[in-house]
Amino acid sequence: MDASKKRKRRFGDRNDGRRIRTKTPIEYVQSYIMPDRIGASNYIRDSIDVENIDKYIQQKRREGLKGFGFMHVFVASYIRVISQRPGINRFIAGQRTYTRDEVIVNMIVKKDMALDAPETALKLTFKPDATAYDVYEQMTQKINEIKKSEGESSFDGLAKILNYIPGILLKFAVWLLKLMDYFGLLPKFLIDLSPFHGSLFITSMASLGIPPIYHHLYDFGTLPVFCAFGAKNTKREIQKDGSIKETKYIDYTVVSDERICDGFYYASALKLMKVYMKRPQVLDKPPETVVEDIE
Repeated sequence: MDASKKRKRRFGDRNDGRRIRTKTPIEYVQSYIMPDRIGASNYIRDSIDVENIDKYIQQKRREGLKGFGFMHVFVASYIRVISQRPGINRFIAGQRTYTRDEVIVNMIVKKDMALDAPETALKLTFKPDATAYDVYEQMTQKINEIKKSEGESSFDGLAKILNYIPGILLKFAVWLLKLMDYFGLLPKFLIDLSPFHGSLFITSMASLGIPPIYHHLYDFGTLPVFCAFGAKNTKREIQKDGSIKETKYIDYTVVSDERICDGFYYASALKLMKVYMKRPQVLDKPPETVVEDIE
């Protein structure tokens, strides 16, 4: 079924997700056994041969996509996987499982590469059929807006307001926000601003020249996956003919909420993602079909 045809909202749905109503009894109970996202986190580390990715990036830059890089390929690949494995776009809220029609990617951006440069949250929303160009265009536009802006972003403004609240009252305010989010009563404008609500949080260690970290998930919000990738590294590998070849890799880590789907399903999604990253040219066109999540 085509996910572009949005279903009508039903009782029990949230304004940021459709409730999954056909989970098995075991899947239903596990969110009560593991009520917190951090306690249900799974960690995996992998690496990708970037030979084809580097050629693809160079091609895109020759086409005029200035600054096109691994981040764009990674995000576009993840979106493409969601178009075929929509189960990884689910989230747990109030011990219930929901799925999204859109892919929401969050990241933190520094206005300048300096120790004292301010940071702000960047939130991008894509359709599951987004191409690498769609990712590049929206990401570039948003980042340029942030770097050129002399003022604060909407999220920065909200955080500043909360900063003025005395500690004990702020603790109560955060508790109230968590309670509202638990029952799906958080206003949509707050969800749209929040970097803790979305499909994926991604961070790059490449510009810092260090390996990727395992970043924890957040118990506030709905983020089911946190990805990080590091700088390129070179490995010398022995070939079948006995020769030695230098191959460039990028290591990446994935921390995921195991309650959103079973291990077999998630493993197939991660394998599919590597297929797309090794053949990034397929990301130039929308997928032939977009799979909709279960009822």
